[in-house]
Amino acid sequence: MSYHSYALGRPSSGKRRVKDLLVQRDNRVCADCNAPDPKWASANIGVFICLKCCGVHRSLGTNISKVLSVTLDEWSDDDIEAMIEVGGNASANSIYEAYIPEGVTKPRPDASHEQRSKFIRSKYELQDFLKPSLRITSTSKKNSLQVSLSRKIMDSFRSSSSSQKSDGMVECIGMLKVKVIKGTNLAIRDMLSSDPYVVLNVGKQKTQTTVSKSNLNPVWNEELMLSIPQNCGSIKLQVFDYDTFSADDIMGEAEIDIQPIITSAMAFGDAGMFGDMQIGKWLKSHDNALIEDSTVNIVDGKVKQELSLKLQNVESGELQLELEWMPLEQ
Repeated sequence: MSYHSYALGRPSSGKRRVKDLLVQRDNRVCADCNAPDPKWASANIGVFICLKCCGVHRSLGTNISKVLSVTLDEWSDDDIEAMIEVGGNASANSIYEAYIPEGVTKPRPDASHEQRSKFIRSKYELQDFLKPSLRITSTSKKNSLQVSLSRKIMDSFRSSSSSQKSDGMVECIGMLKVKVIKGTNLAIRDMLSSDPYVVLNVGKQKTQTTVSKSNLNPVWNEELMLSIPQNCGSIKLQVFDYDTFSADDIMGEAEIDIQPIITSAMAFGDAGMFGDMQIGKWLKSHDNALIEDSTVNIVDGKVKQELSLKLQNVESGELQLELEWMPLEQ
């Protein structure tokens, strides 16, 4: 489809494609604070953001972030192309939040302007969370800063899966999409219920679901994206109860061994060449959180694995997840 159809106002417009991108699950919350139903975008970065984060993005200047309304503003062909090529929040955050250091957390939807501004500036302007190989140290040409960064990031999306060390850190070998489906019989941490959310950690990356208010059997159906470094053995999963006026309470945890899905996927190569079949398995044992054996399967040309986990170090609670391995060249 020609992007010029947008300028001519035809039904198959590029702007329609941006709206279609917005309704995808990963893009239904703000890329920076997880507020629901974002209606703004940073076109050159490729993320959807909420109104509060939009204000911070505007303060960065258009050389860093070009903010547009999904519904109100006119979009150029270049803006549309850039947005669609990145693919939205999950893909962009896998790069911009690749190395969030210990002690730094994403702002929540109710965060103060100061908290929001500090995180967003660190993320996009200072490039604190990027892979070292993507950081741009020279700012002598401010107008070309984000253009150069975007080009390097897009090159990263298209790169092969060869692993190299940079500044002591290991390049990622692929992406793992973790679909947090639901929780069952979660622990009570408030008077009668809990406000649970799930946090995933691998290396210095951290990502989390939205908070499910007053629900011990929440259904999230949220997809979280993680970039996976070489020799990564497991993902740490934790469930917390959100508290407004005190520290969030732990509601259980589990370790997810991702070697079965990685080794199986790499052994078979291009999964699209095969029909639906089982290619691997993670076995239930006394020292893991599996409720039952978990198989790795090729389904519709994708490598996937369903997991049922019993949360550890807590009185009750189970989680159902689905993993999908995405090689870098995909």
